[in-house]
Amino acid sequence: MLQGWGTNLAVYDSVADTINEAYRFVQFDFPGFGDSDEPREAWNVDAYADFFCELMKALGIEKAALIGHSYGGRVIIKLASRESLPFTITNIVLIDSAGILPVKSFSQKAKEKRYKILKKVLNIKAVYALFPELIDDWRNRQGSEDYRKATPIMRQCLVMAVNEDLSHLLPKIKQDTLLIWGDLDTATPIGDARIMEEKIPGAGLAVLKGTGHFSFLEQPATFRRIMRSYFRLE
Repeated sequence: MLQGWGTNLAVYDSVADTINEAYRFVQFDFPGFGDSDEPREAWNVDAYADFFCELMKALGIEKAALIGHSYGGRVIIKLASRESLPFTITNIVLIDSAGILPVKSFSQKAKEKRYKILKKVLNIKAVYALFPELIDDWRNRQGSEDYRKATPIMRQCLVMAVNEDLSHLLPKIKQDTLLIWGDLDTATPIGDARIMEEKIPGAGLAVLKGTGHFSFLEQPATFRRIMRSYFRLE
């Protein structure tokens, strides 16, 4: 189970419960997530994929189905698109997965440009000296909730991740892939799922109506049925 950004491994206990009577279900915290120490320097998604390969070697796992939520989906996409791995991926389940870079509107681009200009001005020492509290308050209100809560190193990790589009890697995924998505997801919209369904050869999509980014927690009974059907336990 490859977790989403900012979560801890216990969030996925209910996912484990769907299939763990038939499978060895491995949960862990990525470096910088949950109770794990953060990396000493900022890691991009490839570095997290490398870490996962080392983890699999350490655990002696040679074959596994990979389940990824949100950020964990990014790591799986990176892994599955590589030419060689130290283990075999049998199946993939992507739950509200990240990896598609959204197309920015004109207003979003203009807002981003204004932010960069203002940030540059406020970083001038003389300006900061005049309004330190006001500038600190402004800085603390910028970015997503995940960004605001993160440490400086993890903020760099997050920025590298969200600015990387993985859509070109999707056609390289050859494993049987199931997509499970909430139709009200605003973090990774259902449109992302449609793109993945189209680009990943043979991928199937199950939509959980009325759910958001943590669709598996919002409709646990339906999610359980989908998982057990996919893993042929019912």
